[in-house]
Amino acid sequence: MIAFSEDGFLGRQLTLRQPVAGFRAGLDAVMLAAAVPARAGETALELGAGVGTASLCLAHRTGCAVRGIEIDPELVALAQWNAQRNAMADRVVFEAGDALALRGAVFDHVFCNPPFHDERGRSSPDVGRARALHDGGSLKDWVKSGLEQVAPHGSLTIILRADRVGEVVEVLPERGGIVFPLLPRAGALPKRVIVQWRGGRDAALWTQAGLVLHLADGKYTDEADSILRGTSGLCINS
Repeated sequence: MIAFSEDGFLGRQLTLRQPVAGFRAGLDAVMLAAAVPARAGETALELGAGVGTASLCLAHRTGCAVRGIEIDPELVALAQWNAQRNAMADRVVFEAGDALALRGAVFDHVFCNPPFHDERGRSSPDVGRARALHDGGSLKDWVKSGLEQVAPHGSLTIILRADRVGEVVEVLPERGGIVFPLLPRAGALPKRVIVQWRGGRDAALWTQAGLVLHLADGKYTDEADSILRGTSGLCINS
């Protein structure tokens, strides 16, 4: 049986179980959830849900219904427990499946935190961590899968390494995309970016100023702290 810890998110408004070893959710999952422009009564799909961190953060903030797809059945079991523990099992469900092989369903919003690393570099000896971090050259397939599941006037939101934005942009429609950098501190180059596509938006791809995460002393900025505590979302202008 998988060993897990119980960790607090959104200022401990959520308590989630996640593996002690392997990939562990953190800031990226919270920022991803904060960027999804969902509202109560709408539907959302997370591709590669892990233990459900981003799905539950999104559902908690917005009141929307979320379906999470995760290939690892042990993580699905933890995600289901997390939904029950946080009283959201009635509108947040998790299923074992391949996020790149979905067919038929359409959602108002699709979001994902795909594996960040390509085939270059060393892979983790932990199978689960390696699968979560290395895409095996399939990053574009994650984008294509998301676009296939989103409604015509919905949104697709992805968080990824800044140096891989070009791969995502190649697959997106020519219009409707926004690149939103997450800056470690003012004046620094981003390590992570959020890319969001919205159906029906006629503007060409453009890059916003983004969000500065840390002050010079290492503390979170007020804006980042508010998001991490669950008191606000992340505003990506349409």
